[in-house]
Amino acid sequence: MSSIIFSILGIYIFIVMGFIAKMSFKEQIDDKTITLINVYFLQVFLTFWGLLIRPIDITLLYAPSIYLGIVVVLLIVSALVAKKLFSSQKEYSIATVAALIGNTGNLGIPINIAIFGEESIPYTTVVNLVNVFVVYTVGVFYYSRGSFDTKTSLLNIVKLPILWAAILAIALSIYGYKPSGVVLNTLMMGAYASMTMQLFLFGIYLYGTKIQEISKTLVIWVLTFKFLLLPAIAFLVLINIELDPIIKGIIFIELMMPLAVANVNLASLYDCSPRVVTALVFISSFVFLGAIFVAVEVLTYL
Repeated sequence: MSSIIFSILGIYIFIVMGFIAKMSFKEQIDDKTITLINVYFLQVFLTFWGLLIRPIDITLLYAPSIYLGIVVVLLIVSALVAKKLFSSQKEYSIATVAALIGNTGNLGIPINIAIFGEESIPYTTVVNLVNVFVVYTVGVFYYSRGSFDTKTSLLNIVKLPILWAAILAIALSIYGYKPSGVVLNTLMMGAYASMTMQLFLFGIYLYGTKIQEISKTLVIWVLTFKFLLLPAIAFLVLINIELDPIIKGIIFIELMMPLAVANVNLASLYDCSPRVVTALVFISSFVFLGAIFVAVEVLTYL
């Protein structure tokens, strides 16, 4: 259990640094510039590194297909219910998609290693791959819809280089391309810079965010959806599928991950209330500290 806690706490160092930096230098730090550099440049390195560091095994795609199926069903439910609960387009967009974009990579992979061991890595890698496509298709569309019309939101998906980088990286991996040590080191430098900047940006937006001013309905809906409705539906689906209990457990834990910092990136990029999203990510991260131990106990019933 201690390894799970340290896996979570380790990432907070950079969040605190971002918070202190913004508190110290205020407007001298331009939030949008950091977002643009990260999303349009550094995350391309992160995408290539994450997808090329290990060959993609097509035979492992059954697990992420179940993950994707659960996400799609819940997206439909979320979109329908959120439409009735929120009149503001930005709140509707956040309520629809935020809980579905979990931190399956930076947090999900190490936590699954802590629970299931290194044999979980191939499965968490392909689940994270599916989540990347969810983030940069569904996530981009809904966060764009907070400020733009449907046509522009669809175009915004195509404009992001990360999606094309992911497609190219997958094609190279399937083709059998193995990057040299020099190439991998270069990609790793950009990848770690991206992850660090992403956490740093989260800390920057956290400064000045007033949680008490956020719609209580939005907070309750996102947290209820993330930690009650989503795991309940996931459990019902997984318990009725013939599959290795460890793979079921990996899918369940990945779906339990708190809101990813990628939510903040997209909300900032498309001006969809980034400070509100930051607060939701922050709150979900703290709720997760307790929820993860409940989730571990649930694994015995899968």
